[in-house]
Amino acid sequence: MAKYKIEFDREICIGALACNAVAEKFWPRTEDGKVDLANASYNQETNKWELIIEEDDYAANKDAAESCPVDAIKITKIEGN
Repeated sequence: MAKYKIEFDREICIGALACNAVAEKFWPRTEDGKVDLANASYNQETNKWELIIEEDDYAANKDAAESCPVDAIKITKIEGN
């Protein structure tokens, strides 16, 4: 099964909550009106939140990324998977 890496740039998130509407399990709303990427790790080099997901979770997160009006969510397939 393929694996994918989600990168979330929370700094540019405007809190539109479109991602939350399509994939709440991965994109819970926070008190500041934005979202978090559930179970993600912060990469200090890129200043982005990152999470590796399985193929089963790709479709929902692809919809979340496509719904983001500021392109704060990027998903890439991990090579070799």
